[in-house]
Amino acid sequence: MSDPVVDNAVPSGNSSVAIPTDISGQILDLDEDDDLEVFSKGTTLTEGSSFNASMQTSPASMINQYKFEEEDADTKDIFVTVDNPESIVTAIETYVTYRVMTKTTRSEFDASEFEVQRRYQDFLWLKGRLEEAHPTLIVHPLPEKFVMKGMVERFNEDFIETRRKALHRFLNRIAEHPIFSSTDDFKIFLTAESGELTSHKKQGPGFLSRMGETVKAVAASVRGVRNRPDEFTDMQEYVEAFTQKIGSLDKVSQRIVREKKEHLEELKESGPIYTLWSQSEEELAEPLKRMAGCLDSCCKETEEQVKELNDHLIPVLHEYVLCTETLKAVLRRRDNIQADFEAKTEALAMKKADRDAMRVELDKMEDRLEWANNALKSDWTRWQKVMRTDLRSAFVDTAERNVNYYEKCLAVWESFLHSQRTEADGNGKVDCS
Repeated sequence: MSDPVVDNAVPSGNSSVAIPTDISGQILDLDEDDDLEVFSKGTTLTEGSSFNASMQTSPASMINQYKFEEEDADTKDIFVTVDNPESIVTAIETYVTYRVMTKTTRSEFDASEFEVQRRYQDFLWLKGRLEEAHPTLIVHPLPEKFVMKGMVERFNEDFIETRRKALHRFLNRIAEHPIFSSTDDFKIFLTAESGELTSHKKQGPGFLSRMGETVKAVAASVRGVRNRPDEFTDMQEYVEAFTQKIGSLDKVSQRIVREKKEHLEELKESGPIYTLWSQSEEELAEPLKRMAGCLDSCCKETEEQVKELNDHLIPVLHEYVLCTETLKAVLRRRDNIQADFEAKTEALAMKKADRDAMRVELDKMEDRLEWANNALKSDWTRWQKVMRTDLRSAFVDTAERNVNYYEKCLAVWESFLHSQRTEADGNGKVDCS
């Protein structure tokens, strides 16, 4: 299979990579939620101005620019860890920072190890910058931002740890991506001190610029796309179906966890009842105490099962629920680029003056649309491979843990039955079971 032509500006140090044209797989959608730590929702741009400035528009320059190849573990050259959350209290606000540690062998870095402090809005900035520069590449979702009713729990330890894990996964997804991992913004995020990062963030598009892009996106969506390629229509249909399925799985899994927790509370209450009962039933004292012991053992196993579900299954499902909105946004951005191209083509057909200048601009827009299509098709295939690996691993791990849980509980109750049968046989009683 030949590789399609692609063009985009990539920082120095990025190995050349190719974008395959075929999309035998189907696409998904990445989503990010909001947090009150950030005031503007306009971080994600529909068509970033820097994209136009950085693109080369010569079709010849679009050949074999990128190859989307999966990196082997042995060739991985950048490792990122997010840990050590710390609450910061100032006279103006209270927020949480996370330590971001990086180890790398890449030549474009000034050192092999870096350690910086980052807060949630810094991660949000990075995600926005990547989406702005690469509007039809898929950025892994960030954990959700807070709504007002959740403010009282914002600094709950469980929440902070859940967010830390999600931020860790976000950065490692970026580090594993063949394009995102070589961008200047990612490098600056990993290495710049807080003051330097703040200065760099101010160089991005301002609020009015983002508003302009939003208005432009709305206009494009109203105008619509006349001749969308069938492959992107198929992608949209797949995303809609996936959204329903992964959303249902997420809800069912969370309901299972809630019911497991209710069962766990009942187990915790049952054990002491049997112990108390044994004190008033002399002849039944021993079996009642053993029943209490069995319930306590099952209680511990159920606690572990709930923890495993919360740690391994629920986060994976929920992250892919968040993915759906991001994928929808990526498809909208692709449609907006095509809508702009179609509008300019119509304008050229109707305009008599300045046709040469308009033709040059139209050629650039055509190149941009071709890049956007090829980038999306390739990242779609890559994303599907990662998604299927993640979900398959989560389901298999859950199945294995459930089997282990029920085997342990079964062994507890079989031991109880054996003890009672042995005791009955010792007393000369007939075992009617």
